[in-house]
Amino acid sequence: MSRPGDRRPIVVGVDPDPAHRMALAWAADEATRRRLPLRPVLVEGVPTRGYGRGEIPPSWEEWNQALHKAGKRALEETAEFVAAKHPQLEVDTLLAEGDPVWVLREQSRDATAVVLGSRHLSRAQEVFGSASVAVPVMAHAHCPVVVVPEPEHVSQEPERPEYYVVGVDGSEHSAAAVDVAFEEAALRGAELRALFVWQPGMLRVFDEHGPQQECRRMLSEIVAGRRARYPEVDLRHELVVGHPVQVLTEASAHALGLVVGTRGRGGFTGMLLGSVSQGVLHHARCPVIAVPYTAA
Repeated sequence: MSRPGDRRPIVVGVDPDPAHRMALAWAADEATRRRLPLRPVLVEGVPTRGYGRGEIPPSWEEWNQALHKAGKRALEETAEFVAAKHPQLEVDTLLAEGDPVWVLREQSRDATAVVLGSRHLSRAQEVFGSASVAVPVMAHAHCPVVVVPEPEHVSQEPERPEYYVVGVDGSEHSAAAVDVAFEEAALRGAELRALFVWQPGMLRVFDEHGPQQECRRMLSEIVAGRRARYPEVDLRHELVVGHPVQVLTEASAHALGLVVGTRGRGGFTGMLLGSVSQGVLHHARCPVIAVPYTAA
């Protein structure tokens, strides 16, 4: 995600509810590990409806003042929360107006990563409706987007080493995800599991050995150069037959994070194609790191 000398901040979308701070905590930890600034962003929307009959709604100026006051207080509490965990961390809060998706997408232009919470992702009507932020931000962001679930997951099984999982499909998009996965594993001193999920078509071929061998070859090639750059990372790579959502969900059960590649510009590819992308976000039991591919 970052390069030597890079000072692009870790941007995190702030939930004004102090009970939901998993994404903020994850982002603060990540910024500290990478020695980068943290930029908590709180986005103010539009006036809410819901005034009873006979009630006079406040003027736009009154509503705006009240919203700004509440927003500033929420960001002050956010900064206090971060300072208690990481006193030396540089924090630059931002109170913005407008559509949260647009604001966070613009922030991604100058960010190392954008971090979002996912307490709404367990409800299909909110994932696919106008209330969803994570999916459209992931589709259009200019940097990796990390979706952190609520409540806190169990990161590992007892007496098992910490590890990351990365989905590989042989494309340039998954190659970008592998780069980030190695970097994250190296920062955490964690293992890395690189999975190539092979899903037979509707009409299964009689000879599956050939296609599977080709998948293994692509998997070996895509991790080879990265393995040389990160010799400290204990790598396990394997071909798994099954549905990508099921395989990646099971693999993420005790992982520190699940890393996948995205095509950007509104679409997903490979491991995140159509229902697979939605399934991963619904069911992954750890933070999902979606990495966009940018052609050179």
